[in-house]
Amino acid sequence: VEAGALTKIVEFKDATEEERAIRLCNSGVVMADAALLFDLVAAVGNDNAAGEYYLTDIVGIARDRGLRAVAVTCDETETLGINTRAELAAAEAAFQARARAAAIEDGVTLVAPETVYFAQDTFIGRDAVIEPNVVFGPGVTVETGARIRAFSHLEGCHVSRDAVVGPYARLRPGAELAEGAKVGNFVEIKNAEIAAGAKVNHLTYIGDAFVGEAANIGAGTITCNYDGVFKHRTHIGARSFIGSNTMLVAPVTVGDGAMTATGTVVTRDVPAGAMAVGRAKMEIKEGFWARMYAKLKAKKSRSVN
Repeated sequence: VEAGALTKIVEFKDATEEERAIRLCNSGVVMADAALLFDLVAAVGNDNAAGEYYLTDIVGIARDRGLRAVAVTCDETETLGINTRAELAAAEAAFQARARAAAIEDGVTLVAPETVYFAQDTFIGRDAVIEPNVVFGPGVTVETGARIRAFSHLEGCHVSRDAVVGPYARLRPGAELAEGAKVGNFVEIKNAEIAAGAKVNHLTYIGDAFVGEAANIGAGTITCNYDGVFKHRTHIGARSFIGSNTMLVAPVTVGDGAMTATGTVVTRDVPAGAMAVGRAKMEIKEGFWARMYAKLKAKKSRSVN
């Protein structure tokens, strides 16, 4: 570099001792007018120690033609070369360190920064809290004041203000959590909207669905959305109450303020304000287990003897 202009780029094996002492290295990134670039490339020869054609020779060719090139410098970690798995891991570590530092600088609380992993496009709003061991895949937006609890995985989703996710939750592409929504432990949300104040607190799969405002989804609820060929949607109305272990066989609608009893398999629409019950009738067999247990114990005793 002379007087602010880049005069040439030399391969190490072709460089003089004086040139090898220069600490400025080429990262391999070139920006130029396309028409000019191809014209310069056409003039590249192979008169070098390796007998190869070096793209970097275009800098010297441009200088000889009275053109000017400049070098843009950056931190080495911005342009790390990757040729091995080890170098890939090192580059990933460098990116994660920058992403974590940027998030903290922007007002995000990372409880254990070294355990949180970001994608290139992750956006997290100020005053959000990210607990340990959270992974952000591509396409995630977390708004201000939201909390992502430990061991959660998010990808292609949007988490609104003051929503809470996890611990141990998975948000897949198309998951949309409105303000104050709650998605708890061992819950998976895919291509579904969870409206403001709705709660999906534990052990639930919500896919291809809408969950209305202030609805409560009981533990073990599943939207049965796939018939082997097509995906079908489930609509759960505002302020509805879905009992634990409910199976919602899509396409199906549960109206506003409706309820499903525990263990119900919902195969038809449930009107607003109604309750759906669909489960086998319970039967009590007096003394059955005592007799069965004694019989099994006796059988085990005979087999041992």
